[in-house]
Amino acid sequence: MNVAYYVLAFDRGVDELMGHVGLTPAYIEREASSTFTLEIHINYLQELHLGDPIRLAWQLLDFDAKRMHYFLRMYHADEDFLAATSEQIMLHVSLTSRRSLPFPETIQNTLAQLLAAHRDLPRPQQAGRVIGIPKH
Repeated sequence: MNVAYYVLAFDRGVDELMGHVGLTPAYIEREASSTFTLEIHINYLQELHLGDPIRLAWQLLDFDAKRMHYFLRMYHADEDFLAATSEQIMLHVSLTSRRSLPFPETIQNTLAQLLAAHRDLPRPQQAGRVIGIPKH
């Protein structure tokens, strides 16, 4: 698959995560706020082909009043191999002012519950990497 397909698939996984924590299309319309992605790191581990069935899993790594740091894994759904990972940081933003703003308390509470549920999961091997060519 081309890089764009991986990004699109991960973006759909992010939509699932956002819905799970309450950042739904209805919320976006009602509150005139949404999320903007600040940074993405994708690791390609094993090739997928266009049309291969995929399965996504996400893990919340951290959050604060305005930001969320999460990690997604993309698996081949039938063969169950890890094909790619995506580490992302997003920011909660007013669509009116285009400035950051804190998550509502209900969403912060949901994020806290999710983080507590994910706290004992192992930290992903690919999380926190810096891109570059190592100098020897």
